[in-house]
Amino acid sequence: MGIPDFIREIRTTAGHQLLFLPGVSAVVFDDDGRVLLGRRADTGRWSIIGGIPEPGEQPAAAAVREVYEETAVRCVPERVVLVQTLARPVTYPNGDTCQFMDVCLRCRAVGGEARVNDEESLEVGWFPADALPELQEFALFRIKQALTDDQTWFDSTVAG
Repeated sequence: MGIPDFIREIRTTAGHQLLFLPGVSAVVFDDDGRVLLGRRADTGRWSIIGGIPEPGEQPAAAAVREVYEETAVRCVPERVVLVQTLARPVTYPNGDTCQFMDVCLRCRAVGGEARVNDEESLEVGWFPADALPELQEFALFRIKQALTDDQTWFDSTVAG
């Protein structure tokens, strides 16, 4: 994931210490029910599209922006799929550590041709939901939830 300018600025004083950050992810479907995926440049793995909202940016707007920036596909958000703080922090190759609170949205493609549109992806493509490439549980769970008409998923366990 590209590092937003505001995070670069925070890192000048915070160094590599853990930052708790908002994140957005998008499960984008085309008219044939295929899922849009990108093979990430930082890990080499296929995943759904996601990123970090800019300060003041709404999650749905951030998801639409990230999808276009990474894939050149135009989409519209349809519903919130889930809200989840990821269980483990992520440590990037440069040593930066983050833990994300992800808002995942189901989106519908409305234009554009899927292609690598920035330096964050190695490949971009559409995949039938029953013929996905190898994905981490993070992406699989979000796709599964987006395929249902269930209410927004969240972890209902409350500590205390």
